[in-house]
Amino acid sequence: MRISSKRRSDWMWAYIMITPLMLGLLVFYIWPVFQTFYFSFTDWGSFGKYTWSGLSNYKKLFTDKDLLYAFRNTSIYIITAVPIGILLSIVLAVLLNQKVKGLSIYRTLYFLPVVTMPAAVAMVWKWLYNSDFGLINYVLSRLHITGPHWLTDNRTALLSIIIVAIWSSIGSHMIIFLSGLQGISESYYEAASIDGAGAFTKFTRITMPLLTPTIFFVMVTSLIGAFQVFDFIYMMVGDIVMESTQSIVFLYYKYGFLKNAKGYASSIAVLLFMIIMLITYIQMKVQKKWVHYE
Repeated sequence: MRISSKRRSDWMWAYIMITPLMLGLLVFYIWPVFQTFYFSFTDWGSFGKYTWSGLSNYKKLFTDKDLLYAFRNTSIYIITAVPIGILLSIVLAVLLNQKVKGLSIYRTLYFLPVVTMPAAVAMVWKWLYNSDFGLINYVLSRLHITGPHWLTDNRTALLSIIIVAIWSSIGSHMIIFLSGLQGISESYYEAASIDGAGAFTKFTRITMPLLTPTIFFVMVTSLIGAFQVFDFIYMMVGDIVMESTQSIVFLYYKYGFLKNAKGYASSIAVLLFMIIMLITYIQMKVQKKWVHYE
């Protein structure tokens, strides 16, 4: 009887301790999801009033050219930024996993962009990209090359944002890959050295296969983050976004907060949520064929 009473007491205190967290999740995460789904079937007017509109917002999704451009830009961003960022992070993690002098300094320098506020990062790079007095165009002018208008030219604006996104994400991914590398037993490399394997063979036959669980985790989180890209576009380009830089989330922001079409904005959010869920589900299924767990 005393054991049963003690268990009930433990469960009661456990629920009391997690109640604040559960309330926060319910109020700030779970409830907004259902609310957004409901609002996607409504049409908003002035003073926060809305009426039920059925599937009209979802029908508009299939005829909205802005949404098509946003998907194209987001896809280009994902295809470019995610693999390049992961590849560079792996290379840096392997290099910084070696026993070299000043290793902690190098790790700190590469990790600094992660702890820097995105607004500060965007501001610095916006100055660097400035076509009149920016450092990048100044260096190009010294080489007798006319620098482009990086953030105001449709041909270079998205590329400029991708470069900043890769630069700012390498540090966090590098730390994750470092933890994965340090989890690989040295006995594998010692056995390979005895068999006469070189550095490249060790990397391709030992490091990469045993690092695939970490790569999978970084890939999933990177894809989700890439689909939600907004901050660098907003802070570097502003409200008046060009056709080549408009992302899905920025389109949601434009309809929801600039045009007061919160119903249609909610339908965009629901569509993005479903796409992310589908891609994540596919990744979870496909991972069995290429992720190797010890």
